Amino acid sequence: MLLAVIQGLTHKLRTRRANRQLGGLLAFVAGAVNAGGFLAVQRYTSHMTGIISSVADNLVLGQVVLAMAGVFSLLAFLCGAATTAVLVHWARRRELHSEFALSLMVEAVLLLLFGLLGANLNLFIDVFIPSTVLLLCFIMGLQNAIVTKISKAEIRTTHMTGVVTDLGIELGRLFFWNRTREAKVEHFVRADRDKLIIHATILGLFFAGGLVGATAFKAIGFSSTIPLAALLMAIAGPPLLLDLRARAAETRKIP
Repeated sequence: MLLAVIQGLTHKLRTRRANRQLGGLLAFVAGAVNAGGFLAVQRYTSHMTGIISSVADNLVLGQVVLAMAGVFSLLAFLCGAATTAVLVHWARRRELHSEFALSLMVEAVLLLLFGLLGANLNLFIDVFIPSTVLLLCFIMGLQNAIVTKISKAEIRTTHMTGVVTDLGIELGRLFFWNRTREAKVEHFVRADRDKLIIHATILGLFFAGGLVGATAFKAIGFSSTIPLAALLMAIAGPPLLLDLRARAAETRKIP
């Protein structure tokens, strides 16, 4: 049963339920990485709004170096999202099972790399802190694009502004007082309870991930990325193994 659920999370044939299960899980991962990453490098790397604003502020204040750091963070996030798009379309053209799993496996490997970089922060702090910030931004761009592609932009996992906005809209509809004498039946305001549930779930899991990530980083440091990377590898592994087996079978057929 559990294996079937894991395989369904990254299967190239998508269901709405699988999209939401994967979105919730990745929201948890994003919350953990964002909160733990902040304790590591004093930067939130999952959303670009603050980074873009900081670039503008630093330019006005004459802090060109800090402004350029923000620009590079933005470019890293952008490159992460572009990498996911390239991997998805590359796999789709070859009809691979790992259409969405490839990006998750890349994310898992990069999280391990984040842990390795972090282990050397005290030795080469001037070099590794900027590198780690860029790496985290790349990872967040990579992950956000995965869920965006899978769910056709219905679900976002690395930043909560849109989620909280949509949640607020549905709550407003839920508590709106419809009076029959003031409005026609077709003008009744009804909340989309399905959207309400999914946005509340994503928000809750992102927050829970933040709590777990910050607590784990405080307790064991950069090793806290290992369970997250292992989780992503477990999800991405089944379709990748199917493709490797198919490739091996084709190779054996070649005389």
